[in-house]
Amino acid sequence: MKKIAFVVLALSVFSCKDNSEKEKEMKIIKNEVSEPVVRKYPEALEKVFNAHGGINAWGKYRTLTYEIPREPNKEIHTVDLYNRKDVVLMGNVELGFDGTQVWLQDPDNSYQGDPVFYHNLMFYFYAMPFVLGDKGIHYGGTEDLEFEGKSYPGISITYDNGIGTSPKDEYYLHYDPETHQMAWLGYTVTYRTGEDSDNIKWIRYNDWKKVADVLLPKSISWYDYEGRTIKQVKNTVHFENIQLSEKPKRNGFYQKPEGAVFVEGKSQT
Repeated sequence: MKKIAFVVLALSVFSCKDNSEKEKEMKIIKNEVSEPVVRKYPEALEKVFNAHGGINAWGKYRTLTYEIPREPNKEIHTVDLYNRKDVVLMGNVELGFDGTQVWLQDPDNSYQGDPVFYHNLMFYFYAMPFVLGDKGIHYGGTEDLEFEGKSYPGISITYDNGIGTSPKDEYYLHYDPETHQMAWLGYTVTYRTGEDSDNIKWIRYNDWKKVADVLLPKSISWYDYEGRTIKQVKNTVHFENIQLSEKPKRNGFYQKPEGAVFVEGKSQT
């Protein structure tokens, strides 16, 4: 009887310990999984998101990878869609953002650009319209954009202070009134001056590709302009080997590699 009682007591103790450990594990898991945030967007922007597969569909993906064919080396961009860490590979040159700082690996001292400005520049142009659902954005109205006899309604976008490298930048999304697909992006550049600008550059979005279950650009084209008068196409950037994954990259993927250096800029958020 004593042996049986001891076994029962031991099993009870271990069972309590197991349950306690399981409860701890469940608490940890709960803490790691954030509650979904329901955000309200202007009705017109919701329709644009839906025309591209929906903001919720976009939100389930963790990693975006795409290539930009350039000479002499193509660019391979990889972005964590949750925390916006990124890596850009251009031949022997590699640059990225580890979540805090921008880094550059340039063994031949051949890179002539500004890593702080460029590391996520193409991502924000490429991931339209979904990046316009980020936190810290304010939406407003704007006049229609006219091009080749057609009117494109628009939404103005501004940012809270401290959001992005250039929070004073302004964006204007214009969409097709029939399909609600994004058609044009107007934007100002304030990175180098830090001052407001009324010089709006224009990009046309009219070449889409279904990737997984969302529509993303196959190419985007910059146009010459005078104010809001759009003229001829200036240059086109193509995107290839586009991939979306629900899985994150391995630990350390976005960290500064050996031999790279951190680089400074006005802001690195």
